[in-house]
Amino acid sequence: MNQFQLVAQVAEREMLRFTPAGIPIVVAKLSHSSQQLEAKVMRVVEFEVSALAVGEISGQFSQLVLGQSYRFTGFMARKNRNSKSLIFHITAIAEQ
Repeated sequence: MNQFQLVAQVAEREMLRFTPAGIPIVVAKLSHSSQQLEAKVMRVVEFEVSALAVGEISGQFSQLVLGQSYRFTGFMARKNRNSKSLIFHITAIAEQ
């Protein structure tokens, strides 16, 4: 199963655009910061992840407030067919 859920802030966001097939898409960077328990020790975890919202969810995503926390759900996939880099494909957004 490939399901990814993350509480994060929208750090950067490009303008809503359309693919050649007319599908709306928004590309962004999400910023996450939390404390996680690992081997009985609390660890500070901070990272940014590339993300995109495609289709109907892109309209909602383009209206999110920068710097505010949201719960994002989706899946991870390669940036493109020949890439080893991953990108988070957002399929649902909830207020945190």
